[in-house]
Amino acid sequence: MFITVMFGAGCRELVNPWCSLATFTMYLKQKVQVPQEATIALLAEDGHLVRLEEEAAPPPSMACSLLQEQGTYILVQITRGEDGTPTHYESLLDNLGDQCPELAEELCWLSGIPATSNSQRRRTGIQRGHQEQGLASRSRRATSLPSRNR
Repeated sequence: MFITVMFGAGCRELVNPWCSLATFTMYLKQKVQVPQEATIALLAEDGHLVRLEEEAAPPPSMACSLLQEQGTYILVQITRGEDGTPTHYESLLDNLGDQCPELAEELCWLSGIPATSNSQRRRTGIQRGHQEQGLASRSRRATSLPSRNR
């Protein structure tokens, strides 16, 4: 089982999530050079936000239990407020708005920033299992990640 993680200036990393969630998260942080104390997540091409570091009990032991085989994900850094709740979601893929405007809009919505388009946003809520409902919870899907052949 492998997944593709996108970050930086168009970087793609093929990653094997068949390991502990802690090892998987530590590897991604080292690869992208974010501080170990930072909180990261993966944004799937269908808009699901997969939280990699959650205080829920019991946490999943294997990273592969959260991810779709051969899926493509964008690495996201989560900023937390003083009370520990997520307050801002930032793509670690440069120019996400140019490449995947729907996913950039999803991160804005999660961060509480008003959408820049005229589209009406509806969400069905949070799904259990460390994932948030995103674009897939809507009746339409307008875009996907750029093809791997670029």
